[in-house]
Amino acid sequence: MADLIKNVEKSVTFELAGIADCEPGAVNSVTLAQQPGCKMTVLAFGDGESIAAHSAPGDALVTCIAGKGEVTLEGVPHVLTRGQAIVMPAGAEHAVRGIEGYKMLLTVVKE
Repeated sequence: MADLIKNVEKSVTFELAGIADCEPGAVNSVTLAQQPGCKMTVLAFGDGESIAAHSAPGDALVTCIAGKGEVTLEGVPHVLTRGQAIVMPAGAEHAVRGIEGYKMLLTVVKE
């Protein structure tokens, strides 16, 4: 059987926010799954670090797992804190910025 979820130990509990570290001047990422129709990645942003505006071919669910960040979707900023989420529709222009200790789980689903 294929290892569908990787980079975490299976059958034990863990803190999702502990997978990637926030570092000054960096955006760190750890891929958890990458299949043709689904990709899951944990991203950790140094304060003030960002990912420039772009679009994705699938719907993307951003879930804040720590800190505070901003997702700008089609020009509208949305501030997320732990436990909050937003769906970015396929093809929508978006950017992400870490405000304070921002960590997120990104799940992209496409056909």
